[in-house]
Formats: sequence, structure tokens, C-alpha cells
Amino acid sequence: MSKEKQYIEAVGRRKTAVARVRLTPGDGSFTVNGRELTEYFPTSELKKVATESLALAGKSFSVSAKVLGGGISAQSEAVRHGIARALTKWEAEMRPTLKKEGFLKRDPRMKERKKFGLKKARRAPQWSKR
Repeated sequence: MSKEKQYIEAVGRRKTAVARVRLTPGDGSFTVNGRELTEYFPTSELKKVATESLALAGKSFSVSAKVLGGGISAQSEAVRHGIARALTKWEAEMRPTLKKEGFLKRDPRMKERKKFGLKKARRAPQWSKR
């Protein structure tokens, strides 16, 4: 008696931002952390980044995303990564297109940790002769 899932879920990551994305075939509504897309990502650039993989698919999906950590830019890229991964679960034929655009690649660049004896990760204290 297992009921088939009504949505596809995937996780997208970027730096320290993690996005849990749910795609439901539907009207095209887009919510992030319970808020509308335009409300959560104020600039047009961030909105464009978040919806890029969905636009590439050419299908209508309702998107619900929960995002934690990182900055707003990393969060938008994490949402894009999550949507791309969910789309490949939905339809495997989309994978080459999304892969070519680089949406399936998890960007691993993170802030390097501070080391002892240094001011920052690599910045040494200023040297003085006397």
C-alpha cells in the first residue's frame, strides 16, 4: 500500500549553504523558506541564478526550498544545484544538458580556516625590525 510520492526532493550545496528542494508538477510557484522568490532574493541577478536550471528544463514545476547557512549569493546557487539534481531524478534525459551548463557540479570552494600564529588563514603578522 505504498503511495507514490507527489514530489521530487534533492539537496543542493554551495560553500556552507545547504538547500533542500522539492519539485512538484504544477503552476510554477516558487517559495524559499516560506517566502516568495522575489521577497527572499531581492536582486534580479539572484533570482536569475536560482531559476536558471528550471528555465533550462522548460517544464512547469512548483518549487519549495528550505535554505540554511551561507550568504544570500551562495544560497541562490545552492537552490539552483538542488533544482538541477531534482530534475535529473525526474527525467534522466535532462542530465547532459544540465551537466554541460555546470549546474550539477557542487562548488566546493569554502573559506579557509585561520591558523595559529597568523592573523587570518594566510596573513602573517606584520614584521618589524625593532
